[in-house]
Amino acid sequence: MCIWYQNTSAFSFYSEGCNGSCVSSGLNGHRWCTEAASPRFRCDEALDPRRTMLSHLRRTFCVLSAGVQRAWSSSSCLFMDPSSPGLVLQSQSTDVFQNLALEDWIDAHVDLQQRSILLLWRNRPAVVIGRHQNPWAECSLPAMRSAQVPVARRRSGGGTVYHDLGNLNLTFFASKKAYDRRRNLKVVTDALQRVRPQLDVQATDRLDILLNGQYKISGTASRLSRKSSYHHCTLLHSADRSAITTLLRPSCPGIHSNATPSVPSPVANLTDHAPSLQWEELLEAVVQQYSSEFGLTSTSRCIDPADEVLFPGVGSMEAELRSWEWTFGKTPKFRVETELELRDEQPAARCSAELQLEVKNGLVESCRVEVPAAWLPERLSASLAQALLGERFCPHRAAAALSA
Repeated sequence: MCIWYQNTSAFSFYSEGCNGSCVSSGLNGHRWCTEAASPRFRCDEALDPRRTMLSHLRRTFCVLSAGVQRAWSSSSCLFMDPSSPGLVLQSQSTDVFQNLALEDWIDAHVDLQQRSILLLWRNRPAVVIGRHQNPWAECSLPAMRSAQVPVARRRSGGGTVYHDLGNLNLTFFASKKAYDRRRNLKVVTDALQRVRPQLDVQATDRLDILLNGQYKISGTASRLSRKSSYHHCTLLHSADRSAITTLLRPSCPGIHSNATPSVPSPVANLTDHAPSLQWEELLEAVVQQYSSEFGLTSTSRCIDPADEVLFPGVGSMEAELRSWEWTFGKTPKFRVETELELRDEQPAARCSAELQLEVKNGLVESCRVEVPAAWLPERLSASLAQALLGERFCPHRAAAALSA
């Protein structure tokens, strides 16, 4: 046998018996790979550079293949326990993109035909829009930039929501056949009534949860795939309601679009009506109620959604969700018609300019600028409109170009 030891600086060879297996050592990231020796290649022939290179390639492939097998084996141990009909997971991350990517990974890779999964997660401040929504029409992007609050586009439909550490997110995974949003929401309302019987919480026909019949404490959205489904909802425990008011308003006037609009509703926190309700108590109640409803016996498990060993490929899913092409480029085609006020250096000198844009995939597809000739000759107006074609849509950049 040839045993090949690899670290970042050297390759070492020595001879032994042969059994043709691959082994990975967890010691400082070093890997051991054992490979059956060919009758025509012995370790004392390793000085042949061509043979050495081919041998390195074969052995590297062997190590990489073993790594992939180990990764899938680890995720299988987590998701394929035959003794339980379901699983409760708690994300250790508060990064909105990592948690959304984990949702996508579970939906794409876990067999949900014989089991259900509940994922509990929280995010640092973020605004999350539905798959078919327009971010410029749903949230104040300038205010979000100032507050360093990211915008994320999820893969499910529905409206725009604000997340922070005072909001609990619940994702119910099941087969497409077992998809039942009312049953899921009943888990939430029953859990709340178990720990605070005085709370009047009810699921509505829109599949939201209202407190006292008027305050929204939970919004809902879902995604159905060919065989699987997931339904996620928010639960306002102690969220920053002033941020909801400030950030969830349009940043660009004059948008005409067929994108899904959000439906504003008055909201409340659970702690507004049950001040003593602690996070730990709320989480425990939800986990217990879900376990009772779906016949689970095991406790919840904490996971790192960025763990490539448990969730191989999740990093590329996260990268896509972070990209401009996904967040803004997936916006349904829309038109902007707005009027801008232009001012000269003299305070009394001002006029109005009309700007009409058509935006597709987040890029300016057509543009027309109408400015009084006394301010800007028609030829220059046309040149300005031409310069905006193909650019990423940015209302403030367009306004600045006209004002320059």
